[in-house]
Amino acid sequence: MTSKRATPTPFAGKMFLQSVYAIPERIPDEDRFPFTLPFLRGLDLELDQPVTFFVGENGSGKSTLLEAIADLCGLHVGGGGSADLLSVQHEMSSELARVLRPRFRHRPRDGFFFRAETLVNFATLLEERKRDPDFLGDPYMHYGGQSLHRRSHGEAFLDVFQHRIHDGLFLIDEPEAALSPQRQLTLLYLLRDRVERGRAQFIIATHSPILLTFPGAVIVDFDDPALRHIALQETKHYQITRGILERPERYWKSDGGDD
Repeated sequence: MTSKRATPTPFAGKMFLQSVYAIPERIPDEDRFPFTLPFLRGLDLELDQPVTFFVGENGSGKSTLLEAIADLCGLHVGGGGSADLLSVQHEMSSELARVLRPRFRHRPRDGFFFRAETLVNFATLLEERKRDPDFLGDPYMHYGGQSLHRRSHGEAFLDVFQHRIHDGLFLIDEPEAALSPQRQLTLLYLLRDRVERGRAQFIIATHSPILLTFPGAVIVDFDDPALRHIALQETKHYQITRGILERPERYWKSDGGDD
């Protein structure tokens, strides 16, 4: 299966990861997750734009695939860069990654896997490095110059993004979990800045229709086993959000039953 190509982006971003594909003979014949994901056996997903969004219902496999991509790129599945281990709550590797292979145009020198759920662990890791007499240099140098614990969850997320993310391949899992709508607009601005420089590639799993407005981005629908590319207006995220904001009474109609 090869996903339909999207209209080229207006930005000249440098692609690192070209595609991810499955090796069918390596997929175990087991009735368990993640090997039951409907898109898996035919997976050959092109990643040919600077920004790719994964969208779909909970359980559709978008975050699971993103985690596998992190593993394939040498990043810890718990989040962080290649030298960071942020969470013991996650496995050291991805089961799904064992049956996948990546194609690279260029191997990125840098990368980072953002997981909003493990940002607190990352802030603690930096503080531990600060206290470690054997750690050389300033652990906060690339993260705003001070402990991330001194800021709110969303502010810390944006600080890490602004100071740490420049050139390379960056994976982000549901950033809206840490960000207000206003801060999501800030993230869009930062994404645009990095993409316009032409040296960064982003793959983002999200439920946020705000983030999905990024111009030229590819949106991959995980509710479709073919992983079809869709437009913003076709996503359930956009349709439901627009519907409930424009006519909330439709979603709160009484069923006519007794109180």
